[in-house]
Amino acid sequence: MSQEQQIAIEERFARVFNDKSFKERLSSADFEKYINAKKKLSFQKHDTIFEDGESPKGVFVLEKGAAKLSKSGAFGKDQILRFIKEGDIIGYRSLLCGENFQAKAEAMTDIEATFLPADVFMYLLEVDPQLSFIMLQKIAYELGESSNTITFLAQKTVRERLAEILLLLEQKLGVDPEGFIKISLTREEIANIIGTATESAIRLISEFKGDNLIEVDGRNIKILNHDKLMKLGHVVL
Repeated sequence: MSQEQQIAIEERFARVFNDKSFKERLSSADFEKYINAKKKLSFQKHDTIFEDGESPKGVFVLEKGAAKLSKSGAFGKDQILRFIKEGDIIGYRSLLCGENFQAKAEAMTDIEATFLPADVFMYLLEVDPQLSFIMLQKIAYELGESSNTITFLAQKTVRERLAEILLLLEQKLGVDPEGFIKISLTREEIANIIGTATESAIRLISEFKGDNLIEVDGRNIKILNHDKLMKLGHVVL
């Protein structure tokens, strides 16, 4: 999926999932049900939002901050599956499937979120066609992301995977005023995303820096040459 299509889905979700929009579409009783049920929650950096294997009690919409979804694999090694940014909703897939969470959600920054209990979220899906439709689009998008991840890990070299993930991180999380990717990741986290050893990730980042593809300031990374990274990673954004 192109960046434009992804942004379009995110913008449609933002237009549909908010108090003003719900008030316009829902009956007075249903809107009151929604307002009384939702809660504002705060998480500090490194806090767990929900655990892998935990029974879902509702969905979370991030109003501020960023989080990551990860899965613990063999020998306890974590694999980062996806990053969650402001405006994203998490927890709905397991809820819709009627299963426990299949990943852990952890705050990467301080987070403010809206929590909507499971019964109210499921009820809104039944009575609000616009919400149901945008959730179908989000599910289809995430299915495409999962398919791309399989190809990403199976067919690309580690060097190609690093080039692609840096571009995707910038696209997904944005940059700060100085042009650095907003969320700083440890070398171990980067290694987990691209499926390699931490030492290999450190070496490749150093090589990218030496080739003037990126600028590195501690954990912070700025992309200097997007075109070369796209060619290296065979990426089309």
